[in-house]
Amino acid sequence: MLLPMWTSAQQDPQVTHYMYNTMTVNPGYTGSRGHLALISLFRDQWVGIEGSPRTITFGLDSPLSPFDGIGLSIVQDELGPSEETYIDANYAHQLVLNNRGHRLALGLKAGVRFFSLDWGKGIFREPETRFNENINSKLLPSVGAGVFYYTQNAYLGLSTPNVFTNAHYDEIQEAEATERLHLFLIGGYVFNLNSELKFKPSFFVKQVTGAPISVDVSANFLINNALNLGVNYRWDDSVSGLFGFQISPKFNVGYAYDYSINNLNNYNTGTHEIFLRYQWITRENKLKSPRFF
Repeated sequence: MLLPMWTSAQQDPQVTHYMYNTMTVNPGYTGSRGHLALISLFRDQWVGIEGSPRTITFGLDSPLSPFDGIGLSIVQDELGPSEETYIDANYAHQLVLNNRGHRLALGLKAGVRFFSLDWGKGIFREPETRFNENINSKLLPSVGAGVFYYTQNAYLGLSTPNVFTNAHYDEIQEAEATERLHLFLIGGYVFNLNSELKFKPSFFVKQVTGAPISVDVSANFLINNALNLGVNYRWDDSVSGLFGFQISPKFNVGYAYDYSINNLNNYNTGTHEIFLRYQWITRENKLKSPRFF
């Protein structure tokens, strides 16, 4: 059932582990880790509400040269009667700014989006809505760009995932609508508190034309380069607990639980999110001081 209290129109998929899913947010991140990396994420949002968002992401990126990176991003997102699949190729070129190794990466992404609407799913406020014409895998172009500045301990990026305003599903109007332009601002800093403890505050600001600004603020602690514990606050939406474990130098797993703090709290039992990351680290590309982002 699609509830009218979804007052904050969610257009692009949102995740709590944005700090580990950075290429999806900003193509300038592509290849910046210095080795081939694979990440997969599953998010089941607002458990208990039929037709609530469910998102699966897959990302693969690698350095192409000392100053270039390439990647592939696939996202499948379900919301009510709609289903969208994003397939994007990513490229980034890195400019070395100084002798300390600070870099500014310029990223591009291009791909396609498959958009479907099945009006036979769900219960609607307006009964005649189910007689709308279905849309089956409508093919839409997608082009985005981003700039990403980073050092060994900090990062800051600005991006837009798609400059085209194509079709999407509007859960408030219960109709096909025009997608609006998104702007993403992301940043974070790693404080080395001691040899066994690192602290990383970070933020993620999302601006959608014609909608209120969405702000995520996170605080994560990395213990012994193995255990990650953190919290996240999404403005007027949810608070989250994050847990992660570096099973080996190559394999990392994480979990997040979101607790709604708005009116939806009465209708769902929370949001669950799981991510997996595998990195092909060899003797040749092993980093002397692994980054916490």
